[in-house]
Amino acid sequence: MAKSSSLNVRVVEGRALPAKDVSGSSDPYCLVKVDDEVVARTATVWRSLSPFWGEEYTVHLPLDFHHLAFYVLDEDTVGHDDIIGKISLSKEAIAANPRGIDSWINLSRVDPDAEVQGEICLAVQMLEDVRGRCLRCHVLQARDLAPRDISGTSDPFARVFWGSQSLETSTIKKTRFPHWDEVLELREMPGAPSSLRVELWDWDMVGKNDFLGMVEFPPQTLQQKPPNGWFRLLPFPRAEEDSGRNLGALRLKVRLIEDRVLPSQYYQPLTELLMESVLGPAEEDAASPLAVLEELTLGDCRQDLATKMVKLFLGRGLAGSFLDYLTRREVARTTDPNTLFRSNSLASKSMEQFMKLVGMPYLHEVLKPVISRVFEEKKYMELDPCKMDLGRARRISFKGTASEEQVRETSLGLLTGYLGPIVDAIMGSVGRCPPAMRLAFKQLHQRVEEHFPQAEHEDVKYLAISGFLFLRFFAPAILTPKLFDLWDQHADPQTSRSLLLLAKAVQSIGNLGQQLGQGKELWMAPLHPFLLQSISRVRDFLDRLVDVDGDEAGGPVRALVPPSVTVREGYLLKRKEEPAGLATRFAFKKRYFWLSGETLSYSKSPEWQMCSSIPVSHICAVERVDEGAFQLPHVMQVVTQDGVGVLHTTYLQCKNVNDLNQWLSALRKASAPNPDKLATCHPGAFRSSRWTCCLQTERSAAGCSRTHSAVTLGDWSDPLDPDAETQMVYRQLLLGRDQLRMKFLEDSNMNTTPEADIGKGSSATKGDCPDVLVQQRVAAARLLEVLADLDRVHEEFQQQERGRAAPGTLDP
Repeated sequence: MAKSSSLNVRVVEGRALPAKDVSGSSDPYCLVKVDDEVVARTATVWRSLSPFWGEEYTVHLPLDFHHLAFYVLDEDTVGHDDIIGKISLSKEAIAANPRGIDSWINLSRVDPDAEVQGEICLAVQMLEDVRGRCLRCHVLQARDLAPRDISGTSDPFARVFWGSQSLETSTIKKTRFPHWDEVLELREMPGAPSSLRVELWDWDMVGKNDFLGMVEFPPQTLQQKPPNGWFRLLPFPRAEEDSGRNLGALRLKVRLIEDRVLPSQYYQPLTELLMESVLGPAEEDAASPLAVLEELTLGDCRQDLATKMVKLFLGRGLAGSFLDYLTRREVARTTDPNTLFRSNSLASKSMEQFMKLVGMPYLHEVLKPVISRVFEEKKYMELDPCKMDLGRARRISFKGTASEEQVRETSLGLLTGYLGPIVDAIMGSVGRCPPAMRLAFKQLHQRVEEHFPQAEHEDVKYLAISGFLFLRFFAPAILTPKLFDLWDQHADPQTSRSLLLLAKAVQSIGNLGQQLGQGKELWMAPLHPFLLQSISRVRDFLDRLVDVDGDEAGGPVRALVPPSVTVREGYLLKRKEEPAGLATRFAFKKRYFWLSGETLSYSKSPEWQMCSSIPVSHICAVERVDEGAFQLPHVMQVVTQDGVGVLHTTYLQCKNVNDLNQWLSALRKASAPNPDKLATCHPGAFRSSRWTCCLQTERSAAGCSRTHSAVTLGDWSDPLDPDAETQMVYRQLLLGRDQLRMKFLEDSNMNTTPEADIGKGSSATKGDCPDVLVQQRVAAARLLEVLADLDRVHEEFQQQERGRAAPGTLDP
């Protein structure tokens, strides 16, 4: 039974941050760390004390991680970035709320003595002789210590305390991975039994030594089970300071999901219930098990459920059937066509997630060229006279101060200059739209046309599709390109305003001009002729989009991206492990890399005919490299094993920390099935006849740090795993089990009329209420029965893991 652990993190916004710049503002960004390793960096929001980021990350982790931390920093173009504050959440605090944390949390001051990391390896013995008791502490080594010196390393030594006695190891210079292998013996002094405390310090020639962390063991532990192994370093215990009132706060959404995914056969009953819902006759839609599940799901959980269900049905090759089922239900309960799909129903959320999962390459192909131009050209555009800055508008090539009319005319020309290529790209993209999306839109088109056949509702079938494609896909991506990976940074205020105007225009086109000339934004009127001309092309585009034949593949689809398709590409700086005569910086050569599920290929440029490649099947580790190894940031290593078992290392430098994390994640996912992965590696490099990390002089010396193959970032191109998705649906049902009983089953034992049941929120109508209610109760009972069976299987597997289950209880 596979175990998994993942963190869903959303850095929403900040408020009341302190000003760090002379201008009275700050340029804040966040670093997200898991156990002191940076897994994500938000983009910088320029000149803001109340920044909005809205960035989401899913981090897949080992089960034994300890804490999650958020550091807020002020970006400076010269010198080091200023640290504003931090928030630290323990694994226990996150796990305490199954629905996750969603709140404002005050920032705390960053105390260097509390910024500890790493582990120490100890072997302790309690001995007795004629002189009394003796504690023998074998200090073997430490790893991943915090760098305290400007060189990116430390000069660590250990200090051991037992009662009033203390001894120190020798100091090992310039390493975060010291090997002491020293035995320190301390005699017990009269008095009460004492704890053992081991502290690590960074030795400094000038000034005081820097604290690196400590471990402590109570007398009872020393007596019953003396420590032997690796132990995580902790800060000195101290009272927590409440400095949030001075440093501001962050609004965070964090959810921890720890699961044991069962073998496939145990999910079969739940899967069959869900499949039965979407493949059954339309007249049973309102009483299916999936309909019951939908009624249990509140608004705040619909996004999660939609994502899980879309992935589950994609993995079964039935995403089109699932979306068609939801569309039928949504259309059937809609009387006013103007409200169709306007709410955040499960149907709306599922179509949104479906478009993101299968349509991101399409979105990038259509929008990225123009979005890149907007960011690079930084033109000033404004149509609203209340927001015009005539002084700033002088940069639009006017010799003197521009009038409102001049700014409006110039802005109109710039806006149409960007909108024209966007509209042309969309209208000409029919052949590039993924077939699965086109089929889903075709089904949507047919269902809406059947339900609203009247001539006055001719546009409803078009609005249903454009409401998703334009209003929920293209327009949000234009408004916030960072959140759709269209640009690496958040827009500055001026560019953000330009993107907002473009997004409003695309929304108007998607609405087929229904709102033109209405509402408060009459200042958009100069753009109306262009919008009306574009709207006339939308119906033809949508007709061609849904003019598609074919059906979804009947078999399971295990991956969104085939192995031979490139999942990541870009320029990296490459260096081989062999010593080079050139200086370190010049030993790295710029190369263009392509990663697929089969090879990591590279050449001098994307157009270069000659290319080299590394088989993904040969990769046995993908890890970060310490900055001190080459005096360069954002370096990773790809360790491969050849046919005779010899290890080779390729070093690659990325452009920033997010680029590094994304390449690490992509390479780890691609090489996940490989056997013989390395458990340890060297985070340094072998230079000048020794490893820069642990100072060992043998090139073949065992690695000094753990590898992190389990740490990856969630991505739209991740392989689908129906078992994992069904397990998540099971967890969602567990959260609503009590409500399921109360809503559908307990009422069946009460003498209530059908009309009373309707009043309690059933989706049934008066005409078919008795039959629907009976069917809903049957579906609820079946769901509860499946939940009980899965509960039992989980418990039996857990007993097997603990060694208490009888042999042969389960045979996966």
